[in-house]
Amino acid sequence: MSERRIHILPEHLANQIAAGEVIQRPESVVKELLENSLDAQAKQIVVVVKEGGKKLIQVIDDGGGMSEEDAVASFLRHATSKIATLEDLEAIRTYGFRGEALASIAAVAHVTMKTRRREDESAVVVHIEGGGAPRVSREAREAGTSIAVQNLFYNTPARRKFLKSAATEFRHIAEAVQRVALSHPEVALRFISDEETLLDVKPAPLHERLLDVFGQRQVEEMVWAEEQTDLMSIRGFIGKPSFGQKSRANQYLFLNRRYIVNRNISHAVFSAYEHLLVKGTFPFFLLFIDIDPHRVDVNVHPSKMEAKFEDEQYVYRIISTLVRRTLAANDLIPTVSLSTTDERESGIGLSFTDRQHPWGGTRVDPMTGEVLSSPRPVETNVGTRSSFISQVLQQDGKEIADRLFGKPAESEQGVQRAGNETAFIHHAAPVWQVHNRYLLTPIEGGLLIVDQHVAHERVLYERALQRTETHARGTQQVLFPEPLQLSPVDFALVEELLPHFQQLGFDLKVFGKNTVVLEGVPADLPATSNAKVIADILTLYREYRQHAVMDARDVLAKSYSCRAAIKSGDPLNEREMRSLLDQLFACTMPYVCPHGRPIVLKISIEELDRRFGRT
Repeated sequence: MSERRIHILPEHLANQIAAGEVIQRPESVVKELLENSLDAQAKQIVVVVKEGGKKLIQVIDDGGGMSEEDAVASFLRHATSKIATLEDLEAIRTYGFRGEALASIAAVAHVTMKTRRREDESAVVVHIEGGGAPRVSREAREAGTSIAVQNLFYNTPARRKFLKSAATEFRHIAEAVQRVALSHPEVALRFISDEETLLDVKPAPLHERLLDVFGQRQVEEMVWAEEQTDLMSIRGFIGKPSFGQKSRANQYLFLNRRYIVNRNISHAVFSAYEHLLVKGTFPFFLLFIDIDPHRVDVNVHPSKMEAKFEDEQYVYRIISTLVRRTLAANDLIPTVSLSTTDERESGIGLSFTDRQHPWGGTRVDPMTGEVLSSPRPVETNVGTRSSFISQVLQQDGKEIADRLFGKPAESEQGVQRAGNETAFIHHAAPVWQVHNRYLLTPIEGGLLIVDQHVAHERVLYERALQRTETHARGTQQVLFPEPLQLSPVDFALVEELLPHFQQLGFDLKVFGKNTVVLEGVPADLPATSNAKVIADILTLYREYRQHAVMDARDVLAKSYSCRAAIKSGDPLNEREMRSLLDQLFACTMPYVCPHGRPIVLKISIEELDRRFGRT
């Protein structure tokens, strides 16, 4: 008779193996214990760690506590008070529900639980080492639960060896604590590491909790976003483009208040920023999604940090639209702080701020956290708006400005603008050109500075995209058709992009081998060498396409706007400057050029007063 090769693992060994799925590092322990405290309706939680959690992790709460029977049973695998049937699993709203956390932790550490219900006279103390039999005793303590985890992975040296340095493990723990602080602002939370208190926050509205966690300066870089549909609600904050991060670390997504990671939603937010972000940066966001639990599956991973939506595309569209609308509804003009050398070294300097204006979009009471009003997109009639620029355009010389910057198309009437910056410009305010490069004009709150090249680039870019969407070509026929001899590579590219060139307003026809005939150009293209314009557009197009996979229309619009825009160093008369400003602030996104560079800056009157000693 042959020897058996298949056998059942001992329970303690099975628990140690299973622990690897749930407890990957000290941060996993902190996360699981915090979720248990929240499920116990705790209002005050204290987290204590030593040596990055390798030596000690302790979570103390004032929650409901447990009886002796429940306290002992909570360390058994698959022991849970959260679900009993499949229907319960499909409608889960609690954080812990698998019944694996405490069993997994106890299998690889020394664990001591002290718990007391308010109606009990004494607390239950349960001590377990490495998944062994529990030792139970009693002692006096306040109501609630304290769980201390010592010497994590002491009995699995291979696992312990792969832990990172104490500093790295501490950073992961701090992130887990911070996520709870952000998702539950109504809970008091204290975080102590190696006997130093690093976070101590009291219950507060979300906006105040953000101030506690991130500080005033970073909160000024955030704008409120909110959307309600029949299937879900979304609320939270997104970062201004200037608040771009070097990594995705500061991206917080909470599904029914549970922290999750979802690439689909992260991409929806990122794509909504389009070219507003500097290359290599990622947007900040803190979003809360509330949805019927039956429409989402949070049981797709042991760590419960992933979720699968019933309709991923629907969620993607809603979030992408919300972020786009919120960005378009807010003032994103950077305010310049005239910093000293010491300030610059400390990181203080150019920053986006809403100090001169109330919070854009939906406004939130900073004291109560209540929503005060809904977003109100500003509607502007380009033909009748009362800015001083429009008034000047009605005077003599209007044709000069129109020829340089183009006329607003009829389809632009009633366009929704990003902000209302022209309302801050007095109708009689002067406009100056500095070094044939920047336009300066006083506004209600200080001084507005505009980069003329990227401003015109933004105008031409949005106009080009509009042509492709409305098929309004706006072509101006050239006096004499011009044959253009191209390289085989450029000729093949022109053939590929010919429909897009025609939508931009170029009238091109293929004529023989490697030759096209130019019979018309866009009406807003300045007088120049047409052959060079085409060659430059093709060069820029290839350059842009090398860095990212983008829509051909968008890339061509960027290439065209960059080549056709007025240049830094070109002198402009007063009518041309005013026309450019008017066209700029009729754009849907007048703050950055198509490549992410800032177009406008503000210097507040308070900053000027401070620098001249008036404060």
